[in-house]
Amino acid sequence: MAPDQMNYELSQKFYFEAAHTLHREIDAEGSRRVHGHTYHAQIFVRGRPDPTTRMVVDLGLLRREIERVRDQLDHRFLDEVPGLGAATLEGLCAYIYRNLSCALPNISRVRVERPASGDCCDLDLAMAMAMHAREEARI
Repeated sequence: MAPDQMNYELSQKFYFEAAHTLHREIDAEGSRRVHGHTYHAQIFVRGRPDPTTRMVVDLGLLRREIERVRDQLDHRFLDEVPGLGAATLEGLCAYIYRNLSCALPNISRVRVERPASGDCCDLDLAMAMAMHAREEARI
């Protein structure tokens, strides 16, 4: 198979600092107090290169859209970000995806990490799409 017929996956990392509270059963007291984290996020885009531009996505577009979402999260109190809900790693992955997917429809994965605690969450859209396609094929 020729390289231009293969799928490529590009990614872009970004970082943000934010505070939040969280209601949970384990370590409840510490989580309920306002506290902050340094978050690392990474957006993955998958597809075949455009025959004219030879790009899966224009990195300028990718960076511009990421910066737009980063501005909504960086140095914010996440409890007050409209549409976010609970500021869990899963919630942040979903929020970032929802706010990027219109401009970047070929997102394959969103990763959010808190490096200081070793926590990481991946929203794997490629796997979800493959599972959905298999389910539809059975119907």
